[in-house]
Amino acid sequence: MASAKWRQLAAGLLCMAAISSPQYVWTLFTPGLKAEFGVSAAALQVTFSLLIVLQTVFSPIQGWIAHHIHPRTLIMIGIVVTGLSWVSAASATSLMQLYIFYGGLGGIGTGIVYVGVVALLMQWFPQNRGMAAGAAAAGYGMGAMLTTFPISHFLALWGWRPTLCVFGVIMAAVGLCAACFLKTPMLEHSEQTDGASTGYLTPFVLKTPLFWLMFFMMTTMATSGLMVTSQLAQIAHDFGVANLTILGMSALPLAMTLDRIANGLTRPLFGWVSDRYGREQTMAFAFTLEALALLCWLSMAHHPVAFVLLSGLVFLGWGEIFSLFPATLTDTFGTRDASRNYGMLYMAQGVGAVLGGPLAAWLHQASQSWYPVFACAIAGDILTAFLALAALRPMRRRFLQNTSSSS
Repeated sequence: MASAKWRQLAAGLLCMAAISSPQYVWTLFTPGLKAEFGVSAAALQVTFSLLIVLQTVFSPIQGWIAHHIHPRTLIMIGIVVTGLSWVSAASATSLMQLYIFYGGLGGIGTGIVYVGVVALLMQWFPQNRGMAAGAAAAGYGMGAMLTTFPISHFLALWGWRPTLCVFGVIMAAVGLCAACFLKTPMLEHSEQTDGASTGYLTPFVLKTPLFWLMFFMMTTMATSGLMVTSQLAQIAHDFGVANLTILGMSALPLAMTLDRIANGLTRPLFGWVSDRYGREQTMAFAFTLEALALLCWLSMAHHPVAFVLLSGLVFLGWGEIFSLFPATLTDTFGTRDASRNYGMLYMAQGVGAVLGGPLAAWLHQASQSWYPVFACAIAGDILTAFLALAALRPMRRRFLQNTSSSS
């Protein structure tokens, strides 16, 4: 059983890595797409926002579907839809078609795989659900580092249309091969049902101010991270480092590769730290770290080495939201309806995609500067770090005390 768990974890991580490129290498395509379609950065970033919004908005529905369709079948469907989104987007002749294919199909496909893999791995690791969710999120966060340099190379060689088509086929093929090894745990392993009946149903959770505080905090943090994710190439071009090299490697794809490593490592790392030192204390530290990293990055972005290293530090302070918030949510409201509860909270990333995508691009376009955009992101990080200790911790303590006294 133990070896089977780790084989399932490896297959699940490979599935997540296969479908991570639509979100994490989007910024590489933006210069070519902007030039070909002749649109503003704000209009183009709607594509990215659609991808994230649809990925998150349908997550509660996809969680419900997972109870009625075999997880492997569901994940395979999502992988095919994700690959098809890139192949279809390669033939787009208008911005609307790009919205539909890259944003629409891509968001639905990646959302199906993300929810399906997380739900399946939590079944295999019933006593370590936080670790399983963090590991799955790490696979999604780090997966695109394998494609960043190849896609950057072929974009320069072929252009964006052939690159989308070829890598769409590759991601589908790799993901389907990995998904073939997925299976559900045997029902006789009763440990997977331990504690499953404890906790609160989603309708109750949605009525609590505590849930909406966490939703606001996750939205604020998602905004700053997705602003960097979606517009890193534009930021690099504006600060004059996109075409510079470090040790013979282009600064932009090097920064993106380091970002993927940091974005993946931070999820299990800070999840482990929060298990030992507390959720809110870890949030306050990590969110403050991102604020300081953004401030230093902005002041030294013209230097290619600083641009690369500090962009990685930004993601180290951001990516952990995908382990800290689900762990905090489950600690608070229990495991009874954990999948649907997190599906509702995960929609905060969709709101953050709108704020960090087209609205951030619009603010940059209107001000002709990245300073107001970064100022908003830094202020949001500091506010969220403050709320973790000043509001979330006492509210959670009171909620848990009240529920324990009434039980």
